[in-house]
Amino acid sequence: MIQPDEYIRSLLKRQPGESVTARGWVKTRRDSKNVHFIQLNDGSSPVDLQVVLDAGLVPPETVAAITTGASLSVEGALVASPGKGQAVELKARTVKVHGAANPETYPLQKKKHTLETLREIGHLRPRSNTFGAVFRVRNALAFAIHKFFQDRGFLYVHTPVISASDAEGAGQLFEVTTLELGKPPDFTQDFFSRKTFLTVSGQLEAEIFAHAFANVYTFGPTFRAENSNTPRHLAEFYMIEPEMAFCDLKGNQDLAEAFLKSLVEQVMEACRPDLEFLTKWYEPELLKTLDGLVNSRFERITYTEAVAALQKSGKNFEFSTEWGADLQSEHERYLTEELFGKPVIVTDYPRAIKAFYMRANDDGQTVGAMDVLAPRIGEIIGGSQREERYDVLKQRIAEQGMPEEAYWWYLDLRRFGGVEHAGFGLGFERMLMYLTGMKNIRDVIPFPRTPGNAEF
Repeated sequence: MIQPDEYIRSLLKRQPGESVTARGWVKTRRDSKNVHFIQLNDGSSPVDLQVVLDAGLVPPETVAAITTGASLSVEGALVASPGKGQAVELKARTVKVHGAANPETYPLQKKKHTLETLREIGHLRPRSNTFGAVFRVRNALAFAIHKFFQDRGFLYVHTPVISASDAEGAGQLFEVTTLELGKPPDFTQDFFSRKTFLTVSGQLEAEIFAHAFANVYTFGPTFRAENSNTPRHLAEFYMIEPEMAFCDLKGNQDLAEAFLKSLVEQVMEACRPDLEFLTKWYEPELLKTLDGLVNSRFERITYTEAVAALQKSGKNFEFSTEWGADLQSEHERYLTEELFGKPVIVTDYPRAIKAFYMRANDDGQTVGAMDVLAPRIGEIIGGSQREERYDVLKQRIAEQGMPEEAYWWYLDLRRFGGVEHAGFGLGFERMLMYLTGMKNIRDVIPFPRTPGNAEF
């Protein structure tokens, strides 16, 4: 097992003269007359450790096995490196090959691979420079999320993966059943004695805990059976959903802005070399965009104001900008990139296009919803103040043709100590696309689930 002080990221910071053991996988080997140069990486750093192996120190068959993809342990001494980009290199004394990789069949040779090609070898793509950077950022982002909420006293709640209710009312659900397929279903005979699904959101269950612990958050997998095979859609993805009691729409906006800024700051500090790599190879404006988010004060406008701005823009949009139509990506990007040049929070959307649980405004036409829009990606957070009034919520459920009996417990929260409360959802992979500059959501998740594809 590699110890923390043995990771290559740690060895690269050590002083010349120290005896160390490095373990990892070979990126490349090049040979001169008297020495072999091996680039070794264990996934902990975007920078390889150069191993200098004197010719004749190990048997020829060992050298022959040191090919791209092979796994090694190298014991030796750190010495000052004359090369650029590294302070030290490892002068080898002993080398052990743990597992060879036939260079004729190993698909991840030293050359530039397209992202499409790397998706076809998903079991090996984490060893590439690109996906090394992406998944180190993913790890740092997950840690940053927990740190943000834990530092503020939020309770982490595990909400169910199998649910009997649809939080969104969209109907695009994966059913969970043990009944024999092809026969008319009798759900009273099913495993749970009722119709159940893979969850589309942990929000409703999180509201239960918000009514007991005030501030809570979820961070778990969600599922959508939406047949959209686009660069922005997955069938399985992770969501972060905080819920806050005694919180209104303004407090919700304040938390969302602080949350995004904190995540970007933490990841930029933890993964600067990875972000620089991704800026160089994938998104030239990445670091500039991230700095802009951290250092800007988010613009806040209503949906009605946003529609008026779009109509006055003089732009020939593909989709309608009439009041009552939902904002599309082209509208969101105009607002964030051209009109304001920074993130924008849009509030108070038409009641007809939003979910049943969003608090109805006094105008009878809008609800206390909010979307946080960011340059380059558009909507990154969606949320609302939740409807805390029992009679109004009951009416909204009926209006949307949803079965009241399925939400008896949700209505009960309004009967027994109900309180104004609010929350939002952040798609983990959507945030990763923003942080890494990757254009396809399949490239920021280890094992993408999309229509027609469920490898591994």
